[in-house]
Amino acid sequence: MDARLFPTRPFVGASIAVLREGRVLLAARANEPLRGVWTLPGGLVEPGETLASAALRELREEVGVEAEVLGPLTPTEIILHGADGRLRHHYVIHPHAALWRGGEPVPGPEALGVRWATLAEVAGLETTPGLAETLGEAFARRAAGWAEPR
Repeated sequence: MDARLFPTRPFVGASIAVLREGRVLLAARANEPLRGVWTLPGGLVEPGETLASAALRELREEVGVEAEVLGPLTPTEIILHGADGRLRHHYVIHPHAALWRGGEPVPGPEALGVRWATLAEVAGLETTPGLAETLGEAFARRAAGWAEPR
């Protein structure tokens, strides 16, 4: 059985909001939970890996893009229960804002599709919980002066 299903502890993940010309890079999830839903590229942090390194690794693996991290954003918890009330999934995701540095996104094995989207376009998509707030924070911090990597 998948250790991520009916967990005994939360799983730690990292994601990355790659900004480019007023848009953010999104990926449609290929795996459960939330298959087909738009989100940021990301995944589980491996032992000994920093959060930012995990986010950049997942970005390369999922969509083949390179970016430079600007800084961390507010974490998001994804807690999903089954119809019977049992805990099915619990993830603590640590997102990062980043600037695009190279490569055009191509869906890898963990992404059904990829796209660059404005905040207005994201509002019309089915997304993972908390994504709108994370993206709002990323764009606001960028506009407030996050110009150089931290």
